[in-house]
Amino acid sequence: MAYTIDRYPCQDSPRLGAMTLHPEPQSVPRARRWFRKFIAPYNPACSVDDCTLMISELVTNAILYGQADDPWLVRVEWYREGTALRVDVHNPGFPVNVRVRHPEANDAHGRGLLLVDSIADSWRSGPSRHGGTVVSFVVADAWPA
Repeated sequence: MAYTIDRYPCQDSPRLGAMTLHPEPQSVPRARRWFRKFIAPYNPACSVDDCTLMISELVTNAILYGQADDPWLVRVEWYREGTALRVDVHNPGFPVNVRVRHPEANDAHGRGLLLVDSIADSWRSGPSRHGGTVVSFVVADAWPA
């Protein structure tokens, strides 16, 4: 596993941290654990539990739906944008139309983006600058003004 952390964010570099993960189930708890560890020094006022839940859902989706001919990685990055926290999850493959599903009560899957949609202040998806797809969420007022 690889990870990088920007310890001293500045105006020119709002990224607080990033990690790359292998597309395997064990990467989901790693993503939660690493995010908790590396966001803690920034003392966010938002719920870290909520953020780790949303990261879990997006990393799981990236692992399930990312595709590439060559070996690939899932990339997670988090940014401070003013008082907001933005988290991006990148996966390879053709950018897809990511949408919230409304599963039936008996469906075992399909609630990840529904959770993100209900917890985050906003979210979006689109082409990743790394190629493939990025899904991002924003938590407003993660830090005092």
